[in-house]
Amino acid sequence: MTKFIFVTGGVVSSLGKGIAAASLGALLQARGYSVRLRKLDPYLNVDPGTMSPFQHGEVYVTEDGTETDLDLGHYERFTGVSARASDSTTTGKIYSAVLAKERRGDYLGATVQVVPHIIDEIKAFITADLTDEDFIICEIGGTVGDIEGLPFLEAIRQLSNDLGRENTLFIHLTLLPYIATAGELKTKPTQHSVRDLLSFGIQPDILLCRSDRPIPEDAKHKLGLFCNVRPERVIEAKDIDTIYQVPMSYHQEGLDWQVCRYFGLKANNDLDLSKWHTIVNRIHHPDGQVNIAIVGKYISLLDAYKSLSEALIHGGIANNIRVKLHWVDSDNPQNLQDELIGMQGVLVPGGFGERGIEGKLKAIQIAREKKIPYLGICFGMQLAVIETARNLLGLKEASSTEFGPTPDPVIGLMTEWMDGKNLQQRSQEGDLGGTMRLGSYRCKLQEGSLAHKIYGSSSIYERHRHRYEVNATYHDQLKNVGLHFTGLSPDGQLPEIIEHQNHPWFVGVQFHPELKSRPFDPHPLFVSFIEAAIHQERLV
Repeated sequence: MTKFIFVTGGVVSSLGKGIAAASLGALLQARGYSVRLRKLDPYLNVDPGTMSPFQHGEVYVTEDGTETDLDLGHYERFTGVSARASDSTTTGKIYSAVLAKERRGDYLGATVQVVPHIIDEIKAFITADLTDEDFIICEIGGTVGDIEGLPFLEAIRQLSNDLGRENTLFIHLTLLPYIATAGELKTKPTQHSVRDLLSFGIQPDILLCRSDRPIPEDAKHKLGLFCNVRPERVIEAKDIDTIYQVPMSYHQEGLDWQVCRYFGLKANNDLDLSKWHTIVNRIHHPDGQVNIAIVGKYISLLDAYKSLSEALIHGGIANNIRVKLHWVDSDNPQNLQDELIGMQGVLVPGGFGERGIEGKLKAIQIAREKKIPYLGICFGMQLAVIETARNLLGLKEASSTEFGPTPDPVIGLMTEWMDGKNLQQRSQEGDLGGTMRLGSYRCKLQEGSLAHKIYGSSSIYERHRHRYEVNATYHDQLKNVGLHFTGLSPDGQLPEIIEHQNHPWFVGVQFHPELKSRPFDPHPLFVSFIEAAIHQERLV
């Protein structure tokens, strides 16, 4: 029978529940078990798709086109298991589903309440769409004590009774703060957090304790005593300098062994963690360093570019090189030339809205004219088209219809196209989420192009998240000044990849390749981009 592991957090937010869940998943895989990871977010938004990156960080997109929390990116990167729509839900989704059932009359006139209807919907989500996985690891978003998270805690409490304690396990991630004046780690915040959890009827089976230094044995015994947890199940989660060392660190502390022991499963210590050792070794002992500028407008919250920064690190791992990321604020175009000094590569990521585009356009122009390797992702590709149209074609008012009317709409909203045998349609008046091209789409590559060489294939599938498209009617004009469309949708209507032929490495892609990059399977675009940057002289 499938075993369920529930991961909750206490004391403070941002302790790394997603990394903890993903690392445990990787360790259980190393023991030969199959895993799925799920995220239950307590906010009322139906999904994070229309939430500001400044508040929520990046929006991660699955193969099937679901907009999710960024933690699902950690799940995929650590386990290689592609997430699905059934692996992410929010309070908003749960309530929407329940209200839709009420409107249909599914409840036969009953008074619809949090208990049992909302709780039952959460339980149904957790146990749905299983394919005989050995473990389902469910991360509960937020912090114990948050009022919006109470239904999820009640649901997993009930589910533990429904499935049996022998098939469910609770892991509670907390913080042990160090008080310098007292010279010790304090256990009281964890004790209070566990007390809150107990008040909801949940007894944690394992405590995962974040700290910036080793946890003394007497502190572990104290936590075990007051939290009703065996001392050997108080697991140290000490701060380390790379997230890719976390699986090995947890294994050394015995987390996976304790999980297997709890479920009565065979647990030997002969694990093959060699791929994680290789990754960490390359991060700690690179052959050199390369400087990459990321020119964006969300740099005050770097989680807005989480998958992107990780994909660049993966490209460095593949080339055995340290990638030093330089975050450049596109809202300050006047200082941009100086901020790009010393850079060996320039990347303009995705984004929405007109703010910050002048800085991005200037960065693209510098990269093009100075022959610096350039990678434009989604909006970064569209802006590369606009920059070429303005500065090489002389279409000074070339722009995107996203920003308003323009005589030269080189970027616009595509109203319809064929996706295989299906007609896809979009409307300017549609809901923001409803006008997006989301999920995995096929792209055909031009033989002999740089993209074809990088991928080693003539047909690829990549994940999308965007609303506007490059206007293919400008193709011939752009081609005359060296900008080629080397990747197209199967029907030839939607440009997916652009390349500047008069440049050593200048690529723009309409999709988000960072979403499919893994530390042990780096995305070829990032591998090639970093390789090109290594051989590039620093911008002066």
